[in-house]
Amino acid sequence: MGVRARYLLCWLQVLCAVVFGDVWKVEVEPEMDALVSSCVVLPCSFKYPVQTQPSSRIKAMWHMKDKWEDYIYHNDHTRILENFKGRTKLIGSLGELNCSLEIDYVRNHDNGPYCFRVELETSKIDKFSFVKNCVTINMIEKASQPELLAETSVKEGEPAIFKCSVRHTCPSHQPTLSWSHPGKTIPSYKHIGHGKWEAESLLTFTPTKEDDHSSITCTVKYHGGVEGEMQATQPIFVKEQATLSHILIPTLSGLGAALLVGLLCFFVVKRYKNRIADLQSRNDNGMWSRLSRMSRRFRSGEGREQRQVHNSY
Repeated sequence: MGVRARYLLCWLQVLCAVVFGDVWKVEVEPEMDALVSSCVVLPCSFKYPVQTQPSSRIKAMWHMKDKWEDYIYHNDHTRILENFKGRTKLIGSLGELNCSLEIDYVRNHDNGPYCFRVELETSKIDKFSFVKNCVTINMIEKASQPELLAETSVKEGEPAIFKCSVRHTCPSHQPTLSWSHPGKTIPSYKHIGHGKWEAESLLTFTPTKEDDHSSITCTVKYHGGVEGEMQATQPIFVKEQATLSHILIPTLSGLGAALLVGLLCFFVVKRYKNRIADLQSRNDNGMWSRLSRMSRRFRSGEGREQRQVHNSY
């Protein structure tokens, strides 16, 4: 194809884009994050103005925005750029108007932007390149730490739940989450919008005293040779469950202490009463002694007076 013919073709495609842009439509995410060495899925859906065709009658391509003949995906695999061969594939059904593309083993120079092109085999004019709706990829060199949510303090004998999750952009190869502690695990995956997904794992187990002052670790494994922080760890502390011995021992200790204090008080009071009685007895004896002496003195004085009176007569 000559230079003039290429320019003419480009102008015709631009003209078609202006004229038929309202009936040829595509929906993509303008920007996507991708983890280097893993994979990314570029969500894509489209529609065209003619009657719906089966997948076998539709040709799909993804190409560089500024180089329409540099294909990162093509029905004819021989036309794919060498550094993309074996790394790209459509994961949607063209008959269902799904043009989503997976790029595997992402390289740090796979930034794009990339545009989708569709050609219908019904005629030579039913074709369109959506150069105004292309996708740029933001490269993430290393994975971030998974998010681990759980209560630091748990109760012995009561089920505890731990949650670990990561976000990613490759639903065709979901990351896997594993735990350092045995228990029941429930994995789940959900689309959170704009081509982003969340992988989640719930761990449930019943803590024992042996789990006190230990830790729980969640490990994520991505598709491909991804580097980065693959683990999240959290310490756990176990509160002992109240048992009959936990209730009886403090109760008996309290009763024993109260009994001991009561006995001490009893003996102190008894000793105090005995002391008072002894003092009173001594005081009474001293008083009677003094009274007896006074009585004897008084009687002896009366005797002397009587004798004096008798002598005077």
